[in-house]
Amino acid sequence: MVGVALAIGLGVAVPALDEALGGDTPFTFVFGGGPSAARDVLAAIAGSLVSVTGLTFSLTVVALQLGSSQYSPRLLQTFTRDRVVQVTLAQLVLTFVYALTVLRTVRTQDDESGTSAFVPRLSVTLAYLLTLGSVVALLLFLGHLARSLRVETMLRDVHDEAMSTFDEEVGSGPARPVPALPTGPPSALPARSSGFVVHVDEARIVAAATRCDAVVVLVPRIGDGVVAGVPVAHTWLPDGADAGQLQEALDAGVELDFERHADRDLGYGLRTTVDVVSRALSSGINDPTTAVHGLGHVSALLGDLAHRSLGPASYTDDGGRLRLVVPQWSYADLLEVALEEPVQYAEGSPAVLRRLAALLREVAWRAPAGVADEALRHWWGRLEVVAARTSDLPAAVVEQWRTDLEDALAEHWAPR
Repeated sequence: MVGVALAIGLGVAVPALDEALGGDTPFTFVFGGGPSAARDVLAAIAGSLVSVTGLTFSLTVVALQLGSSQYSPRLLQTFTRDRVVQVTLAQLVLTFVYALTVLRTVRTQDDESGTSAFVPRLSVTLAYLLTLGSVVALLLFLGHLARSLRVETMLRDVHDEAMSTFDEEVGSGPARPVPALPTGPPSALPARSSGFVVHVDEARIVAAATRCDAVVVLVPRIGDGVVAGVPVAHTWLPDGADAGQLQEALDAGVELDFERHADRDLGYGLRTTVDVVSRALSSGINDPTTAVHGLGHVSALLGDLAHRSLGPASYTDDGGRLRLVVPQWSYADLLEVALEEPVQYAEGSPAVLRRLAALLREVAWRAPAGVADEALRHWWGRLEVVAARTSDLPAAVVEQWRTDLEDALAEHWAPR
């Protein structure tokens, strides 16, 4: 839409400049043909750009289909936000609309009406330059598309997006403590609609809770699904207080959507990467190499999260009184998202089992003491059961994996 608006503006302004100059331009490289030649050039540009734009849209749709069916439907968000795709389509549409807009200004001489011929030479020259730019944009787009369809590129993009979310949402340091809540039974406030929580307007809810002298604890985390009629929050209100203001603030402050977003959802990047791993381990694709590569990204993300300030976020009013608690993903929950499906589907694939054992060892080494010891031992037990059912793995190898994990938990990394 920006390209269309810019094209119309240029298509009106540049011919007006041509007419003001009266054909006397200080440049020697401008278009030198007559009205018929100008029309032919602009018509050729407009016609060819329609075909190229259709081709580009078709290639984009094919890329979306391949990414969705081969890897994960959640990768479509990353691809549709790709600036190279957006700028290429804008360049092609801009050139097409500009050529059409300038075409209407070309006039031939008419003796009966007294109309003189007009050839917008600068405008036609600019159309030619925009066409050259479109050709370059198309070539760059084809190369970018070929790189974007590689699973390594998709996993890298998801990894970078997840790290950006981590940096914006949680800082480094120990996990945040659970705040002390008021005593007594809370009141439940239901959700008015269904969807995934994608954003929470903490300031709006805190302001409403302050006016009601209430404390609000949200039930879902950002990224969790909510069903209409099910409690979305618990609140402690003074006797006789009206919960209508809080309900209205929650309806407006807890933003729901039909799909999860990566902007504030800590678990989304892990979920997308694990989807790629699980799809690679399916019988229809059977690509353990992609699964191993994806688990490398999972290990890196989990290792970074181990040093983050996870736990519920507390918000207070101007007087320092607790007003709102927003739950956050715990490290145990994130480990479950990352490992549940890969461990389940890894049976019969020694390479994937070996990478999962290495992942547990790497996370144990990177996580501060006591943060994930119990959870890692739990997942090692699950992995050991699956490894025992894989006949290609000697028992001594599996026992060595256990030793490596315990050494990493004890902050010792044995050389090989």
